[in-house]
Amino acid sequence: MLPIPAPQLVGQLRWRYATKAFDPARTIPPETWQALEEILVLTPSSFGLQPWKFLVLTDPALREALVAHSWGQRQVADCSHFVVFAIRRDLGEAEIDAHLARVSEVRGTPPAQLAGYRSMMMGSLVEGPFRPQINEWATRQAYIALGSFMTAAALLGVDTCPMEGLEPAKYDEALGLAATGHATVVACAAGYRAATDRYAALPKVRFPHARVIERR
Repeated sequence: MLPIPAPQLVGQLRWRYATKAFDPARTIPPETWQALEEILVLTPSSFGLQPWKFLVLTDPALREALVAHSWGQRQVADCSHFVVFAIRRDLGEAEIDAHLARVSEVRGTPPAQLAGYRSMMMGSLVEGPFRPQINEWATRQAYIALGSFMTAAALLGVDTCPMEGLEPAKYDEALGLAATGHATVVACAAGYRAATDRYAALPKVRFPHARVIERR
């Protein structure tokens, strides 16, 4: 498979911005959205554990109700697709065993050969001193997924807006996440920019290479 040209990649990332106003009349085509969902599934994670759930919200009434829990930001309701990135709270032995069962299923690896890998994960994430930070660890994994999603969307010509400006507990309540063992950490609106969004024409503001990149 041929890689995309470097200028195209950079050009699309210069094109993207945190879209402030979406065109509610435009919907992401099904084949494009299917690719973006696949990007979420393919996101890498520490140990391959995938400690997350991605809730794709398209129901207008539900999204309108979430605006009140999103600092009044209309992107939630006006975008084509709205994704809530939720972590698996207090990930433990059951999740590790589920992952190993999937490894065995997909790769045909006998469970006995995964015993050392299981021991390493248990010692690091469940039984070791890292345990108190397990939800913070899971949150960092979710942000890897967010970055992958936004980059892929830009390459497909889809606008996005990452959103931390929300009330996680209210989201959890509205989406019934507590009962599933998950918790909201961030969200992302996806769709197409409105012609009236003045931010689309503003120059992208970044520090120069010399300030942020150091070669040794």
